[in-house]
Amino acid sequence: MTVFSLRATVAALALATSSLAGAQTALLNVSYDVAREFYKDINTAFVAQQKKATGKDIKVDQSHAGSSAQARAVADGLEADVVTFNTTTDVDFLADKGVVAKDWRQKFAHGASPTTSTMLFLVRNGNPKGIKDWDDLVKPGVQVIVVNPKTGGNGRMAYLAAWGQVRAKGGTDAQAAEFVGKLYKNVPVLARGGRDATGIFLQRNIGDVLVTFESEVVSVDKEFGAGKVDAIHPSASIVAENPVAIVERTVAKKGTATEAKAYLDFLYSDEGQEIAAKHNIRPRNEAVLKKYASAFKPIKLFGVNDYFGSLAEAQKVHFNDGGQFDKLYTAGK
Repeated sequence: MTVFSLRATVAALALATSSLAGAQTALLNVSYDVAREFYKDINTAFVAQQKKATGKDIKVDQSHAGSSAQARAVADGLEADVVTFNTTTDVDFLADKGVVAKDWRQKFAHGASPTTSTMLFLVRNGNPKGIKDWDDLVKPGVQVIVVNPKTGGNGRMAYLAAWGQVRAKGGTDAQAAEFVGKLYKNVPVLARGGRDATGIFLQRNIGDVLVTFESEVVSVDKEFGAGKVDAIHPSASIVAENPVAIVERTVAKKGTATEAKAYLDFLYSDEGQEIAAKHNIRPRNEAVLKKYASAFKPIKLFGVNDYFGSLAEAQKVHFNDGGQFDKLYTAGK
């Protein structure tokens, strides 16, 4: 072997080794639709923090769509290292498939939900329809844009918020069902995910009000320009937990368990919690929450457990095929 060929072989081996090392420290975060901008900022901060703390170069890729659609993609083989969803049932679905740990809730603090959100209304600038609370969404002539609860956690939380606010005022389940049925009669089209819903509302200019996560206010201002929408905080709404989990199947195959855990741990760090607050996602850290109190308007918040038992129970009763949503939506069309 000539010196030239030897050098070429050594260079090729070095390149291959470098590529392998790069592959081992590349993470894929599979997440819900309206968390794109949040995780873009998280990823930049995490990569810098890891470089400083460990000397490692880590790359984090993102994948976003409706939460439930993402869960199905991971179950079908999408090689996520971590999942960061907006409903616990989507993580439970993966746990049932053996893709994430059965005890995923015990792996991180707060039941493995580093942040929460709630549902509010976005209306067109100036609020031409005068929408102030839930009752305004069922008035004749008001078009409501929501996500299909079959395909996205955003849609399930909107549905449960609409149902639960009736209960929070002392109403019965029968009265809640009647209210939700009226609301869906005012829905001209069901969106696939949160960002699709925003596109329908602002790009296709359909609807008078968009029911979505509180965090979408910041995303809309950044993407479409400030002043396009007004945020309306209803009198009562639901606490939506944002659960996270390591995808055991992938990290075992890629050898990325340490990096995946560090990534999810970072969401709980002071820096991660600050980034969440800046994106109107409610941090668990009380000091950070207090610091950004002006961004999080006082709403009477209720939990899923208050009126639905659990998200798993709500899934069975309301969102499985033939459940309450199918009955109400079919009846409303």
